[in-house]
Amino acid sequence: MSEIVVTLPDGSELEVESGASVEDVAYEIGPGLGSDTVAGIVDGELADKSEPLREDCELVIVTDQSSEYLQVLRHSAAHVFGQALQRLYPDAKLAIGPPTDEGFYYDVAGVDLDSDDLEAIQAEMESIIEADYDIERVERSREEALDVYEDNEYKREILETEAGDEETVSFYVQDDWQDLCQGPHVDSTGEIGAVKLLNIAAAYWRGDEENDTLTRIYGTAFESEADLETFLERREEAKERDHRKLGQELDLFSIPDVTGPGLPLYHPNGKAILRELEAFVDGLNDEQDYEFVETPHLFRTELWKQSGHYENYVDDMFLLDVNDEEYGLKPMNCPGHATIFNQGNWSYRDLPIRYAENGKVYRKEQRGELSGLSRVWAFTIDDGHLFVEPDSIEREVDTIMRQINEVLETFDLDYEVALATRPEKSVGSDEIWEQAESQLRDVLESSGMDYDVESGDGAFYGPKIDFAFEDALGRNWDGPTVQLDFNMPERFDLSYTGEDNEEHQPVMIHRALYGSYERFFMVLIEHFNGNFPTWLAPEQVRILPVSDDNVGYAKQLKNRYLSEFRVEIEDRSWTVGKKIQTAHDDRVPYMLVVGDDEEGAGTVSVRDRFEAEAKAVDVETFRSHLESEVEQKRVEPDFIGE
Repeated sequence: MSEIVVTLPDGSELEVESGASVEDVAYEIGPGLGSDTVAGIVDGELADKSEPLREDCELVIVTDQSSEYLQVLRHSAAHVFGQALQRLYPDAKLAIGPPTDEGFYYDVAGVDLDSDDLEAIQAEMESIIEADYDIERVERSREEALDVYEDNEYKREILETEAGDEETVSFYVQDDWQDLCQGPHVDSTGEIGAVKLLNIAAAYWRGDEENDTLTRIYGTAFESEADLETFLERREEAKERDHRKLGQELDLFSIPDVTGPGLPLYHPNGKAILRELEAFVDGLNDEQDYEFVETPHLFRTELWKQSGHYENYVDDMFLLDVNDEEYGLKPMNCPGHATIFNQGNWSYRDLPIRYAENGKVYRKEQRGELSGLSRVWAFTIDDGHLFVEPDSIEREVDTIMRQINEVLETFDLDYEVALATRPEKSVGSDEIWEQAESQLRDVLESSGMDYDVESGDGAFYGPKIDFAFEDALGRNWDGPTVQLDFNMPERFDLSYTGEDNEEHQPVMIHRALYGSYERFFMVLIEHFNGNFPTWLAPEQVRILPVSDDNVGYAKQLKNRYLSEFRVEIEDRSWTVGKKIQTAHDDRVPYMLVVGDDEEGAGTVSVRDRFEAEAKAVDVETFRSHLESEVEQKRVEPDFIGE
């Protein structure tokens, strides 16, 4: 039997016989690791520990100490749900039940369920866990599998369209129940320490609204009750911070049915915040000599065919027929920027050329995947594209990373960084990819940032550095990115004249300091729980006259001392207590209470949204502090603390 080379995470190589399983390799490394093996990651994909290795590969052994273990455990919990459901409802048809970042879900048909049914299903799940059934992988022929699912059109479709070309398919069996699945799974149901069914919703089969509507049950699972309790507490907090809830309460944005799904409308409060975000990132662009450009929302699809996006994104594009010619709403800004560059004649002395645009783009996500501002049809990218000489890549990427770091520090955001390397479907030579990945890795190493390597997750045109923001529930969302592109300059025949008077092809760098405004706005709403820093808050100060007699003094304060800030006067005939409570609920950073005493002395009483207060404050003293706080972009109001 021939041998293959298995590359381990530390870069070492191990020669084993072709057909050896993941678990066999683990035992080769050491008997302790072998006995602890739960699964493997083969060339970036989770695999069962019994998976045979047929060719050279990269391998990571997964144990119960690995970060991937929870995903495996939750996949098994989805199977426990399926078994429990079919014990209680034998006619239920199971569709798909994958693990997710928060737990798992299972799509089902043939049974009418509502939230009142979840308690009984969960109780049955707990009995299955307590029984500690072995979970075994079994190979069956495709014909046998089709017989098993004679009355389940969803599983049959999976077998006919997704099960690959192998003669056999894998099932996982626990007690008298089985499910078609590639795995991997834990060894027994008893390894699942705690489960909780969370909610029930509708979902289209395959995410296509033209298909059947199924019932989707969401749940979660952990190794222990303590971990589950921590998750549930955090989930409750996340509900209070949900950007959709706060967006309505604070009058930031809406997505009404009448305007269409995934198409947010920004109200004055929301637009005020977006304008500050735009001004901040535009300032960062000005510092690095970016030139601002603008491209239309609509292009002939010939442009998208030239760039390669038509081939890769056509299913996600909004296409229109205009006078028998096909046009498409732009899913990206980069082809427009490449076209602008192509209109000029460039020397190496002109490079780098840096273009910036807050460009609106459109991507046709499935309706079932749309959610608030996190996933929409129309969104704006703080886009930047640089056209550089190959030997200046590292310097330019380092500068971009410094800009991104300034964004992260300004907003005090939690994040994770990943270097995404060459995918299976890609363009360019091995040498170019190796050089590009090495350059990005060098920048990351010199920055001192912790980062993961996401093998095979780069763009088809080049590797990238991705930043992911963590939301209130611990989920990660795409944020800033730096991407190297060797594909588009070639497709658009971009060139510059080098020092040798010969024509050369530039490298294109794609970068975004926020990612998209919509998703970044979502992260900020939840991160700050609506308590935006004073410089960002749509209303920075609210003046609260004690009586109608003090409204004139309030107007004087606003117009003479605070005219450069976003200030409102609460002049409704309410009690001071109600005015304070309303301003507090609206999360206004500062409230200025002014009555006869303050008007007589030319002072104000200052309260912040966290209920701290200072009386008889000189107006100029407050104004100077407010100016400093806004200019320095401090995260929290701190006047009362001084």
